[in-house]
Amino acid sequence: MRILLVEDEMEVALSISSALGRAGFVSDHVSSIDEARRALARQPYALVVLDRRLPDGDGISLTPEMRRMRPGIQVLMLTACNKTDEIVAGLDAGADDYLSKPFDFDELLARIRVGLRRHGDALPKIVVGDLSFDPRIRDVSVRGKSVIVHGRELTLLEVLMRHADRMVSRQSLLDEIYGPDDDIQPAALNVLVLRLRRTLEEHRAGVAIHSARGVGYMIGAVSA
Repeated sequence: MRILLVEDEMEVALSISSALGRAGFVSDHVSSIDEARRALARQPYALVVLDRRLPDGDGISLTPEMRRMRPGIQVLMLTACNKTDEIVAGLDAGADDYLSKPFDFDELLARIRVGLRRHGDALPKIVVGDLSFDPRIRDVSVRGKSVIVHGRELTLLEVLMRHADRMVSRQSLLDEIYGPDDDIQPAALNVLVLRLRRTLEEHRAGVAIHSARGVGYMIGAVSA
């Protein structure tokens, strides 16, 4: 699930983007309402982290439009002001949650996970072989036992499982796993696939990741 970060303070934006990446999320960063509007038209984001004070206006003005463009999208609003009337105004405008600056990054991530659970309420678990993935809480398990999959490997697994038994192109995987500002090394995807294969083999997940040279990758169940 991809996250849109709308924040004009570059230091804050970099810190949030870094925290999201470490937690296994893929995020795109824009710094204005107009840029956010264009990004939302291009990409079906699950959640938006939206600053209120932006160069071209109050972020709150974008919320109704986001609801029309992307029904079901979750909006976590950020503000430097923690006055009750500002919080109420943001929630009344359609925000799902509100967080005042400065904030703790663990709390931010926790609130994002809650928002994504709401977004994924209707999404069933994906099962391939003995492996299952719960998109509501981004939990991976093998025969009911949780398996820890880190960072971008988790995003890779999620994309492959959403398209189980179908080849996913390298470019599609790169677009899902990395943001537009990431410095992607030529062998980055190969390394991620190698690490994920090792994890799945170690836990005997009953699946295999197949590759087509120069085309992409596919995950499928392995016959007993």
